Amino acid sequence: MTTMTAMVATEWGGPEVLSPADVAMPVRANAEVLVKVMAAGVNPIDAKTRAGRGVAGAVRSFPVILGYDVAGVVVESPYEAHPLAVGREVYGMSMVPRFDGTYAEYAVLPEASVCPKPASLSFTEAAGVPVAALTAWGMVVDVARAHEGQRMLIHAGAGGVGHFAVQLAAYFGAHVTTTGSARNQGWLRELGASQVIDYTSTRFEDHVHDADVVIDLIGNVHDDTGTRSLSVLRPGGLLVNAPSGSWPTMREDALEAGVRATGYKVSPSGATLAVLSRLFESGDLRVNLDHVLPLSEAAEAHRLLEEGHTRGKIVLEVSPDQ
Repeated sequence: MTTMTAMVATEWGGPEVLSPADVAMPVRANAEVLVKVMAAGVNPIDAKTRAGRGVAGAVRSFPVILGYDVAGVVVESPYEAHPLAVGREVYGMSMVPRFDGTYAEYAVLPEASVCPKPASLSFTEAAGVPVAALTAWGMVVDVARAHEGQRMLIHAGAGGVGHFAVQLAAYFGAHVTTTGSARNQGWLRELGASQVIDYTSTRFEDHVHDADVVIDLIGNVHDDTGTRSLSVLRPGGLLVNAPSGSWPTMREDALEAGVRATGYKVSPSGATLAVLSRLFESGDLRVNLDHVLPLSEAAEAHRLLEEGHTRGKIVLEVSPDQ
């Protein structure tokens, strides 16, 4: 086989620029694995890049295949005795545009970017994990050092990253307050939140004071959420912001308010995914899929994502064999 089906963008624009095409099969080299893609997650960075933002500036030519999250089966391995042997079910994170994305029948990834898929997760469930869960781990555990008694406010707790952040913060003992719509109140408490604030009717700064950490998954793209968050932190408290370009004056604003602030960028890590896998297997972490669509409906998946009301993740089913 020399070609495969992929959803590609031939220009930047709205969801409609995504269309199916026959493209060349990716070629594995060195310490890389070739994976038959069973399912691919959909993330905000995919939509930003498709629209000409995100990592679009690093794309050198069209067509481009988007998609970071992957769950599938190894079909080519670096060597015969490799731990990720042919036939192994894996999940992981690619890096567009250095590698072609995962909205395709096959994908090549560095061996360090993937790990064995938890047996307790289906391919579609596993495809909803890597980018969001690695981001949540990086923000909540690596940067914020979640611990017993810590007071943490997590914005957009019902989203892809947010629903993992709530669970991880609670797992490590933090007192979690999160923002979410009325329909997600009960569900967010099930995930571990001690306090849920309905952002549609309540100003969070009226109810949160002297927080140690704010996990900011919104920035100032909506109602100046980032700037307003500075006032709920204790002196010297920490704000961790993820959405790129969402708050250009963050560092200056934080300095003026007497608190600390940092952005966060996720990196692929099979080793961290392996730790997360143990939490999935033990039942201490779970993934929620809001929509599962066929690969051919990638444009619709982007439309749903950009509406901004997703509970958990959106995933594309790629292979009919699962």
